[in-house]
Amino acid sequence: MCSADTHAENIATVTDLAARAAAEGADLLCLPEVAGLMNRNAAVARAQVVPAADDPFLLACRDLAAAHGVWIHAGSTPVLAPDGRFLNHSAVIDDTGAIRAAYDKVHLFDVAIEGQAPIGESKRFAPGEAAVMLDTPWGAWGLSICYDLRFPHFYRRYAQAGACVLFIPSAFTVPTGRAHWEVLLRARAIETGAFVLAAAQAGAHADGRQTWGHAMAVDPWGGVLADLGQEAPRMQIVDLDLSRVTAARDQIPSLRTGRDVPLRRV
Repeated sequence: MCSADTHAENIATVTDLAARAAAEGADLLCLPEVAGLMNRNAAVARAQVVPAADDPFLLACRDLAAAHGVWIHAGSTPVLAPDGRFLNHSAVIDDTGAIRAAYDKVHLFDVAIEGQAPIGESKRFAPGEAAVMLDTPWGAWGLSICYDLRFPHFYRRYAQAGACVLFIPSAFTVPTGRAHWEVLLRARAIETGAFVLAAAQAGAHADGRQTWGHAMAVDPWGGVLADLGQEAPRMQIVDLDLSRVTAARDQIPSLRTGRDVPLRRV
């Protein structure tokens, strides 16, 4: 997606994507980070952001899931946190429109990239407090968002608990996307022996930001099943053979054979 700075425009985009996904026989539609609202103007955003239960984008996704009989991973959208900040909030919605799991981004994007102004996500967003894994008809899924990608122990924990699919909806910057996006996604898949599904923001946004794109699906051996480039909106159907998770983990059983040993500095 190339999300806009109002809920209504993004709902219109997802309405079209959900209809197309259902028509092509998809079981699940995956959306990127800030799919519901991408607006860095704090005052304008604050006038639109509400608690998750009242969020118009999430309500629309629930209606679309029920109408088309598909699951929707709603990527993420900003919702109001109890402390007055926002939460970068993700929801997984089943084919009846019920929210089966919700996750708030744990690791916030506080960085200083050379040649750019520092980015401090924690100034506006509160961090989530828990990793979230849910059981589905296709096995266990592990939830995360964007900058979580840089914390490999987060995903190892999911995999050791049995997750076969890991979701990493994102809105990567162009410099970090060009340098790190694909290699990190493939590394997380290889390390965990899981499928990685990473819907992404792409292009020039109404609020002035530019995102890298290249939404990707990666298999448990690190093979790229899909790379959607920098065009948006764009959708691709990907079939997941979940037996490949067991096959990868049986061949390289690193999730079972890792050792916690003391660090000796000399």
